[in-house]
Amino acid sequence: MFATILLCLVDVLHAFAIEEKGDVFKRMACPAFLMFDNAAYLADMTFELPCNCKPEEVSSVIWYFQKNMGSHKTTVLTDFAGTMVVDSGHIHPGSSVLKRFSIRMFSLIVFRAQVTDSGHYLCGTKKGDYFYGYDVDVQPTKHVTVAFLDRGQHVQDDYTGQIFSLFTTFWDWTRCDRCGVRGEQRRIGLCYVRSAQLHPRYRTAVPNVTSCGSNAVPAHFQHPDHLRKPEVAIRSCLIPCLKKEVPEEGVQVISNVISKLGEKPWLPRIPMQFHQQSIGSDLIIMCPGARPEHAVAWDKDSVRLYRPRYLISVNKSMRVFIDHGNHLHIQRVRVSDRGTYFCWREGEMVAGFRLSVIRQRRRRRTLSDPETIYAIKAIGMSYTFISIIFIVAHLCRCCWSSGQALLSSQTTSVIH
Repeated sequence: MFATILLCLVDVLHAFAIEEKGDVFKRMACPAFLMFDNAAYLADMTFELPCNCKPEEVSSVIWYFQKNMGSHKTTVLTDFAGTMVVDSGHIHPGSSVLKRFSIRMFSLIVFRAQVTDSGHYLCGTKKGDYFYGYDVDVQPTKHVTVAFLDRGQHVQDDYTGQIFSLFTTFWDWTRCDRCGVRGEQRRIGLCYVRSAQLHPRYRTAVPNVTSCGSNAVPAHFQHPDHLRKPEVAIRSCLIPCLKKEVPEEGVQVISNVISKLGEKPWLPRIPMQFHQQSIGSDLIIMCPGARPEHAVAWDKDSVRLYRPRYLISVNKSMRVFIDHGNHLHIQRVRVSDRGTYFCWREGEMVAGFRLSVIRQRRRRRTLSDPETIYAIKAIGMSYTFISIIFIVAHLCRCCWSSGQALLSSQTTSVIH
């Protein structure tokens, strides 16, 4: 009975949500001339594009993607047959956008966006009628400029040219990534350009201002995104941990007795995963539920992995580092890397990873192994090359000897 009532309530709420969405479309009329709203993101982020207007009689929409305006190559994004992947945890960053999107309540959601996803997104129908458009600029995380404010470093100065100027627009500071101990905060900044020569078909929040990779930037400009990169500012912080609710006294005593049986009191009470990795291989650890815009921190046992030392590209010879997507990388795993790695998210420790390092058993090579085939080809090519050199050298020697003999015979006949 209770389950039936609950399902009815869910249906009512879902219908109410659809009705609310319909009211939005009634209030907003579609523009007579299709414009494109500018939106900028950092690579590996997940973004959502709402279809802000559509005719009332249209019950479903199709999203279209065009890299450049007027291009004959258009990608159709529709989940009429069911979207293949909607769980962002199963998505690889190098996969096609066709495997990284979902349509929910007429809005397009793209998971773990890549630089190649930059372009025009249009909301329309199967017939090719367009209602709303976006100009999406996904800026790369490679070669991001990093400023550690605790070291006295500063963010980039604005660039001013003759026909355009460049500056960085920063998002709000993230929450402190740890609590009870010294943590860190990040502030992501994206590249923007200001010019009076921007394409008028692209709509921006501030007049004459758009992101550096936008299609509104004229082609004759000296690529602004090459002159300025996204940047990240990092500073230290310290916040107290939130007190968790304590159960009733009797329940607390029983739970303490049960929890202490077979428990290691020095380890935090968080979900723990166990993983084995072979020596010499590479490992990437992801924090559960974390996204690039979240405040994420990593510890190894009792050692804090702070970004001034472990952020990617701080040192060219780094083997253990944290990338701008908050993933922990361990390259060429060693025995010393074994231990417990803890993940903090939004100021709370959420997961632990117990890493054990094993030696990979040697196996006998067969002729079908790729390594064996490569070695045979390399040895064969080397033998062929050396044989050619040997034959050419002997031919040259024979020609030289024949020439010398002919010359000596001619000299002898002249003397006689």
